[in-house]
Amino acid sequence: MKVFKVIYVCAVLILIGCKTEEKKEKVIEKEVVTVMKISPFKYWTWITADLSKPDVEYIEEFKKYKKNGIDAVLINTFADPEILKNLTELAVKEGLEVHAWMFTMNRPDDAVALQNPEWYMVSKNGKSCFDDRPYVDYYQWLSPSHPQARQHIWDLVEGLAKVKDVASVHLDYIRYPDIFLPIGLLPKYNLVQNEELPDFDFDYSQAAVEKFEQLYGKDIRQVEVPAIDIEWKQFRLNEIKAVVDGAYDIAHKHGKQLTAAVFPYPEMADHMVRQRWDKWKVDEVLPMIYYNFYNEEVDWVGFATKQGVEDLQGKPTRLHTGIYLPPMSAKDVSVAIQLAKDNGASGISFFDGGAITEEQFEVIKMSKQ
Repeated sequence: MKVFKVIYVCAVLILIGCKTEEKKEKVIEKEVVTVMKISPFKYWTWITADLSKPDVEYIEEFKKYKKNGIDAVLINTFADPEILKNLTELAVKEGLEVHAWMFTMNRPDDAVALQNPEWYMVSKNGKSCFDDRPYVDYYQWLSPSHPQARQHIWDLVEGLAKVKDVASVHLDYIRYPDIFLPIGLLPKYNLVQNEELPDFDFDYSQAAVEKFEQLYGKDIRQVEVPAIDIEWKQFRLNEIKAVVDGAYDIAHKHGKQLTAAVFPYPEMADHMVRQRWDKWKVDEVLPMIYYNFYNEEVDWVGFATKQGVEDLQGKPTRLHTGIYLPPMSAKDVSVAIQLAKDNGASGISFFDGGAITEEQFEVIKMSKQ
């Protein structure tokens, strides 16, 4: 009798265990489905607000994006919350996610900053971005080492983060000016950049020089070859990181995410623009894998995407591949989308919305089926 009871109890326990395992499996399956629903492969595009464009035209534009597979729009409103509020309402009604795209360290024609010449970065040759701009006229770079310039950027972030229904504040130009241009752009500027050139090596502003000396005990202006001073390089990487991390805290305080447009992958960004984005507090990055700028072929999209994904391994930051559409055929766009998917990206972004052709829209829409 006792033996029977023991067998009976064991049988009941086994059945309970099986039911529990079955229940666990169902829960796990449900959780996987939920994750898939909230984390699809996302399609983005960047656009810039046109103040002369009526709302009805924006509504048609947003409808077109949604119809053709675009999920999210990154809107440059020149950091104006009121413009952003209006366009966000229009875009959200059409089922699009909205991200507040802002120029960050590069602040061309910033009325507040222009009243403060000491806020700007200075080249090794002593030229200030306030009135002597490298490469192009819209390069007016603020120093991340100047406390008031940094606070001004954070104030702009906060203004955008307060706008209802905005999904994230999106930082662009969150770096130093290009110490090295992409190789495909050098002929445009008639430049050879085989080394760090003084006119393109920033930031030797008073704020940065003094802060570096306080931290490391040396005046970088007296260093014979600053290019090989690792502390000087790390100092600048950390200054940008501090701006990003502060922006992250502000965005999250208002229930928004922080996203950023960055150079193709961290080691490359470090070398070219003092930007080490795999070290940042940021929710999502959109590396600009503009392969044609680097005299590469479309397969480079896969290489650079994979490199960035691997560098972010173990971190919560998601990567969305960015591509530059104008020189691309519809077939190349299709290939780039697949390469981004195959190499671990969480989405893909197209620069820019106004440049997407009907043929490109068709492959974007087809790739979602």
